[in-house]
Amino acid sequence: MDVKIFEEKIGYSFQDVSLLQDALTHSSFANERGWAYERNNERLEFLGDAVLELVSSDFMFHEHRSDTEGKMTKLRASLVCEQSLAGSARELGLGDYIRLGKGERATGGAERDSILSDAFEAVIGAIYLDGGLESAAAFIRQFVLSDIEDKKLFYDSKTVLQEMIQDGGNHRLSYELISESGPDHAKEFVVRCNLDGTPMGTGTGKSKKAAEQKAAYETILKIRN
Repeated sequence: MDVKIFEEKIGYSFQDVSLLQDALTHSSFANERGWAYERNNERLEFLGDAVLELVSSDFMFHEHRSDTEGKMTKLRASLVCEQSLAGSARELGLGDYIRLGKGERATGGAERDSILSDAFEAVIGAIYLDGGLESAAAFIRQFVLSDIEDKKLFYDSKTVLQEMIQDGGNHRLSYELISESGPDHAKEFVVRCNLDGTPMGTGTGKSKKAAEQKAAYETILKIRN
């Protein structure tokens, strides 16, 4: 795997490139080759999740001094939720570098939020092991703790949209399940948001709630534009 281009994208060069290679290796790829469990990204994802929570909590504490605990918790959740991390991963083109098993890749695994967000956290874990907390924090500050208002809007888009509709008069907002596909362990839902019966935004997610949030977000963008 040529990781030099990816290192350039994230602005960090690994001393131990095998850490990055493991972070970009999905269990399906490792299983196909009979590799040891340690060579997929699940353990690194576990570590990266903890580092991400620490760094984002520290950021909230120092940058949002007047916020209550509840408000900081909600804001942190919006920045580190699966959809937000998957979005950050897409900005980096992370899906192009993840090593997936043939079946997982054939079914669109490289674009699945859960796989992208897990790999993103695994990269954080790899950077932490390779370069320490400050290197990991620099990565998090650049690729997670930015565009806060937009990420906050995405996380709570259903509430924001409802408030917008209420302020604009007597309008009817509804969410319609368009399709549901995939096996039980990997369901994909497509939901459409309708405003006064008119189709607006459409969203896809591994739960109806996630799909509704995306549909609401797309609707907000349409209204604003």
